[in-house]
Amino acid sequence: MLNIMSTIKETFASKLLEVKAVKLQPNDPFTWASGWKSPIYTDNRKTLSFANLRSFVKLELCHAIQEHFPEATCVSGVATGAIAQGALVADQLGMPFSYVRPKPKDHGMGNQIEGDIEKGAKVVVVEDLISTGGSSLKAVAALREYGVEVVGMVASFTYGFPVAEQAFAEAGVKLITLTDYEAVVKQAAATGYIKESDIEVLKEWRKDPANWKK
Repeated sequence: MLNIMSTIKETFASKLLEVKAVKLQPNDPFTWASGWKSPIYTDNRKTLSFANLRSFVKLELCHAIQEHFPEATCVSGVATGAIAQGALVADQLGMPFSYVRPKPKDHGMGNQIEGDIEKGAKVVVVEDLISTGGSSLKAVAALREYGVEVVGMVASFTYGFPVAEQAFAEAGVKLITLTDYEAVVKQAAATGYIKESDIEVLKEWRKDPANWKK
């Protein structure tokens, strides 16, 4: 199983690099919305534009749910990045779908959770990517407050920050991802996308991204 998961991580990492859903610029860092300087930028929504890749992500997320969260009866996506992929996954699995807004609407019914979920349902959450885990776990908190059981979360990509791992552990949420930062860096080096000398820079950034300076 470890070899299979490793292959999926590396395969998906290569696909993300190929369609430029992930970009690495160790010597010309991006600036995130948080203000962090980063040698990597990830936009997994690009995968929706490529039919074969869109299907790959959908099916692998479904496989992850079936293997790790077989008790799930409902799928919920985190707005906005995981709405489309979450709906595709729910359709493939024949399950009800809902999505969670960052905060309740300020008009109409004032919903934060859009869709029709039965109280006590066993929900698996679909997420786009995991950075610090803050927005993802806010969605989990909203679902729990609504009255459902969150059995776990699946996501396309994680940076693997220690702060996120700690937050998920404290929240009691099992997280399964299709690929991660290490796999992307490994595949980028193997294909010549980055130089060997860039790898140490990329490793240093992930240790303390909030205070990293290039």
